[in-house]
Amino acid sequence: METFHNIGTSTDWIVMVIYFLTIMLFGTYFGRYTKDTSDFFFGGRRFSWWLITMSIVATGVGSHSFVKYSAKGFEHGFSSSMTYLNDWFFVPFFMFGWLPIIVYSKVRSIPEYFEKRFNPSARFLATILLLLYMIGYIGIGFLTLGKAVVPMLPEAFHIFGITMDVTLMRAIIVIAVITGAYITFGGQTAVIFTDLLQGFILIFAGFMLFAIGISYVGGGQAFWDLLPTTWKLPLANFNEPSSFNFVGIFWQDAVAGSVGFLFMNQGLLMRFMACKNVNEGRKAAAINILFVLPLSAVVVGNAGWLGKAISTMSPDIISPNTSPDEIFVVVASIVTSPGVFGFVMAALTAALMSTVDTLINATAAIFVNDVYRPLIKYFQKSYSDSKEKDKAELFAARLTSIAITAAGVLSVLAFVQFPTVYEAHGYFHSTLTPPLVVAIFMGVFWKRFSPAGVITTFLGGVVLMILGARYPEMFISPFDHGIDMNPNRPYSYIRALYNLVVCVGVGFFVTYTSSLQNRFITWVRNTKNGQPIMILITTSATIAFSLLVFGITNFELFYPVIVILFVPLIVTYFGHYDEELATNGLTVWSIAAAKAAFKGSTPNEQLGEKIEVKFRLMDHDFDKVLFSKKDLSRMAAEVGDLVYLSDKRKWLGGLKSIHSEYGEPHDEEGVVYINRDHLDHGLFDEGKSLIAEKEM
Repeated sequence: METFHNIGTSTDWIVMVIYFLTIMLFGTYFGRYTKDTSDFFFGGRRFSWWLITMSIVATGVGSHSFVKYSAKGFEHGFSSSMTYLNDWFFVPFFMFGWLPIIVYSKVRSIPEYFEKRFNPSARFLATILLLLYMIGYIGIGFLTLGKAVVPMLPEAFHIFGITMDVTLMRAIIVIAVITGAYITFGGQTAVIFTDLLQGFILIFAGFMLFAIGISYVGGGQAFWDLLPTTWKLPLANFNEPSSFNFVGIFWQDAVAGSVGFLFMNQGLLMRFMACKNVNEGRKAAAINILFVLPLSAVVVGNAGWLGKAISTMSPDIISPNTSPDEIFVVVASIVTSPGVFGFVMAALTAALMSTVDTLINATAAIFVNDVYRPLIKYFQKSYSDSKEKDKAELFAARLTSIAITAAGVLSVLAFVQFPTVYEAHGYFHSTLTPPLVVAIFMGVFWKRFSPAGVITTFLGGVVLMILGARYPEMFISPFDHGIDMNPNRPYSYIRALYNLVVCVGVGFFVTYTSSLQNRFITWVRNTKNGQPIMILITTSATIAFSLLVFGITNFELFYPVIVILFVPLIVTYFGHYDEELATNGLTVWSIAAAKAAFKGSTPNEQLGEKIEVKFRLMDHDFDKVLFSKKDLSRMAAEVGDLVYLSDKRKWLGGLKSIHSEYGEPHDEEGVVYINRDHLDHGLFDEGKSLIAEKEM
């Protein structure tokens, strides 16, 4: 395929450098709002829905979308936007199931949920899988950034007599240094506000490029006439070609991809956890899915459509053999003028950086919460006070961000073999997403799902997924929907369906046979040789799993049976599980209990007013704010209820705000008494009014 170098002018580079400096300064500025790990990872749980919506836009749309969907738009037309039409299937499950559970249970990471819902072993396995997923996602982001920037660079730089060739990996390393700078010091608050800026930029630039491109080819009618008929179809063909078809897109991008993005992407979850409450998170999700995503589909795909129209009109300008991953950059350089091209490329890099910075921050959160804190607890490390603890954890978070950035760069090596970012990302989703997606979904929506079920889903599902990859004609072909098998990458799409089915199948099998497992374990415990029997079973399952993973056996087909039958017995024998305790407040059927646990008492559901108040400092060390009796009555609040205080200026989006609890009332109407910690954390300005509203 034809590739490019030296696209763009010095003016474009000046524009991009100014943009990068602006973003870094912008992010670093908001780093001053990071006081502790809650701010670093979750932004203090303070922001309004509109701010989070724009942050989600920049994160979700920007991950790989410009390059990925422009490539598919160039190859297949309007059907490239299909993925954006799939998300609405699953958003209700997220809004009314997973989101309130993750917020009200006060978990800081997905693996922590697995410990509360199941046991520490489930948390350990979830941590491993999630870290692999997140670091791989960072690698995909860096790969996309590299592919976007390299066409703009010369083939080599000549510095002080030394010739340095421009390679994809070298470009990625430089990008990683720039991206990691502000995330390391800014945290979640910096990410959210840089994403706000970048979200507006990428939407504006995307539509601007489309308008300029249509004008370039002679207007809307000319653009439409230049596209082949098959490029005008909104949906891909059902099962052909093997590289891009309806059923494959659905299973890979919609189910494995979209459900994975909604339910197990720690970066996205941290966005919603940064909302001031669950209802604000639901608003952000609804607005995003109903209004923003349809617009985003046009933003990310139109360069590919324009590229096809131009290649039909003038194949000498854009060759039909142009590398699909470069089509966005090529089209933008052709239809725009110097400076404008630099702005458009700044938008592209903005979108990509917004996702990478989110993922780095989220992965650091997982490491600190699920690796660092358990290790500190294990070694019985003590701190003099909570401030010292927060300082140590914040330092660990920043060091972790650096390490994860480096790991993300190394993970790029696993994806460079794929012809396009789309193929790399699809393979990544279909391989790493299914076990965790299935485990989360079944844990949230099925009360009977037990530790034996979830751990066997992780281990047994992985075993069957490995076998499917090694023997696709045997395992995956029954699910192929008539799609021809590409011998180079067998069933690259349908692999996602197969992996989802086997993980669900393992979970259901283990759960529905739990009575048989319990009977066997009861018998073992009542025999004299019970412990030796379980040691033998544990050893057999461990050997079978290890041999299969490392591919050092010729009897692979027998080992899934051993793992799937033995792992539930091991978990049941060595573990203790109280279903009522483990599921209370942690499934969709007990959200009311989760809400009560979040507050620590029965929620106050009475409707009250939002009121405007002035604040006054008082010298008290308890974490409560004090209102007048009349103000309490207006808010329909009682002592012990939860309250949200924020700066009256709505354009701040909740940046200056705190959550607290109502204390004993006073008689000074229109005034709230706060302490020094409230002032410092809320960053309230003297003389500025606050808005108070009861939460529950």
